[in-house]
Amino acid sequence: MRAWEYLIRRLVLLIPFAVLLSILTFTLSRIVPADPAALAAGPFATEEMREALRREFELDKPLPQQYLSYITRLLHGDMGRSIMSRRPVLEDIRRYFPATIELSVFAIVMALALGIPAGMISAQFRDRAPDHAARVFSLVGVSFPNFWLGLMLQLLLAVGLSMLPLGGRFDTGVAPPPHVTGFFLVDSLLARDAGAFIASLKHLILPAFVESVAALATIARMTRSGMIDARKQDFVLTAKASGMPELSILFRHVLRYALTSVLTMTGLFFAWMLGGSILVETIFDWPGLGYYALEATLVLDYEPIMAITLVYGLSCGIVNIAVDILYGVIDPRVRYA
Repeated sequence: MRAWEYLIRRLVLLIPFAVLLSILTFTLSRIVPADPAALAAGPFATEEMREALRREFELDKPLPQQYLSYITRLLHGDMGRSIMSRRPVLEDIRRYFPATIELSVFAIVMALALGIPAGMISAQFRDRAPDHAARVFSLVGVSFPNFWLGLMLQLLLAVGLSMLPLGGRFDTGVAPPPHVTGFFLVDSLLARDAGAFIASLKHLILPAFVESVAALATIARMTRSGMIDARKQDFVLTAKASGMPELSILFRHVLRYALTSVLTMTGLFFAWMLGGSILVETIFDWPGLGYYALEATLVLDYEPIMAITLVYGLSCGIVNIAVDILYGVIDPRVRYA
């Protein structure tokens, strides 16, 4: 099967997945024993005011009718309105999601840029000092919870040494770069504003590092084990016997073999970062989709919760498809089936 045929088939399979996900999120949001209309109306609202809100957001209709209305709106690109802010949910997602994507992409790039070399050094100096140091760091990285690490780094680097900002996405009181993509680093480059780029980068480094630590440690460990295993394979031994230079063997065969397992973990971690960055975004006051999801959950704002869950689910599906496609790039033996 060709790559584009495989891609189309996988994208089509996302449709029933999205339908099942929408049914699940809708059902769970409706069985919660709480009244969002009463929360939105406030403690001093009358029953007439609560009933008016229920009618406005169709909470007074039977559940099948509510779900049919919800799906109809989704097919027309309408994710509903927030019952608390009255803003369209799609507008809020367009506002918050780029911040989460920028944070996640920067974090996974940081994890790969540091984790793969660390794993290579560890494998090259197996059972020696660099290997022991890398393994200790990997163990520490997967052991510490990111919220604790984030708080400690804030106290050390932001409060104690004043090296990096404490939180937020941009300097307080300063206008961010003109909105083009929603990614401050990209928008700063498009505006040719070096000051905005540096300010955005400083705000991004600390939360991205905290987000990347677990992925970095795991990638380093898997690179090490993959390279050690690759050196035992027949194709590597044959390359050595044929007189191929050591560096060529390392990068063309050993590392390429190790990256297949690393790619799997990279996809899993990136999907987790997109959907599981609530703690990091809350600690660093990062205005991303995780922060928005937390606010909506605390007040039981159903429409944003359902929309965010759907966006996260589809994002994870797309990431998994991208990982499967990249398998064929790294390892030509892989066939799309």
